[in-house]
Amino acid sequence: MKIIKTKIKDLLIIKQKNNFDKRGNLRETFNDKILKKKFIFEYCTSSKANSLRGFHFQHKFQQAKYINVLKGKIMDCVIDLRKNSKTFGKIFKIILSDKNCLSLYVPKGFAHAYYSYEKLNIVYYKLTNYYKPQYESGINLLDKKIKIKWPKRNFKISKKDNGLPSFEEFCKNYKFL
Repeated sequence: MKIIKTKIKDLLIIKQKNNFDKRGNLRETFNDKILKKKFIFEYCTSSKANSLRGFHFQHKFQQAKYINVLKGKIMDCVIDLRKNSKTFGKIFKIILSDKNCLSLYVPKGFAHAYYSYEKLNIVYYKLTNYYKPQYESGINLLDKKIKIKWPKRNFKISKKDNGLPSFEEFCKNYKFL
């Protein structure tokens, strides 16, 4: 495993080693000697092609996330919402897949979303805090002011995600995370 720094402070790409033979593969997805973070909660999602999820965050009991794609391919996207961050409001996008063996470490204070490319996409998360739905909120994926070019226009998107507030409303309601 190798850590690659991004232009956004503390947002890290992790390049994993994938070992192949005639039986299949073995991939080391996490090593606490390399990525020295304490995770206490894990979950896994599956998404169909053209699904769009996010932008989600918890305004209390914030979570740092370590995101791995076990099957498929996603465009992972985060927005920096941290107080006093030089990159507040900046967006970072990356393709994560079972083929490129890249993962993303997202520190606390970010909103997270992703678009699914393939028929079946399995995304595995490690988190530094538990899921608390009463403190969950987000930013609308289709907000024109954040100017994200999603790969397609005909998405599968939940009513909840479609009804999330704009970035401007986030700034009025929360100011920052």
